[in-house]
Amino acid sequence: MPAMDEAGLMKRRALSFLELARYSLERGNYDLAAFNAEQSAQLYLKATLLELIGDYPRTHSIIFLLNELRRIDEEVGKFIEENKRGLHNLEDAYIMSRYFYKIFDREDGEYLISLAERVRDLCEKLRFRVEEG
Repeated sequence: MPAMDEAGLMKRRALSFLELARYSLERGNYDLAAFNAEQSAQLYLKATLLELIGDYPRTHSIIFLLNELRRIDEEVGKFIEENKRGLHNLEDAYIMSRYFYKIFDREDGEYLISLAERVRDLCEKLRFRVEEG
């Protein structure tokens, strides 16, 4: 599959994970809301790296993926610094909801969904700036 087709598929899946996160939040399934928010952010970052660089690292680390984008635009570094604690929480949502006993509440779900949306928005702004050259 060509990189652009793969990136498009990944973005569609990322948006679906975001939709599932919102649905889970509405239903009181906060653990699933957190997990799906993380999956959305992770896939959107990987799709953006694929579009802009042609590849992406095989990792689950949101911060690592953002640092790869930082090589393109220093604004990403500012985003990381301003959101570092939240980004760690977003990464933890992947691990904790799958392998450990951690309970997420509504506030956690809302925050992580919001952060996943901000990651998506950052990716789109970066992609637009790169395309505009």
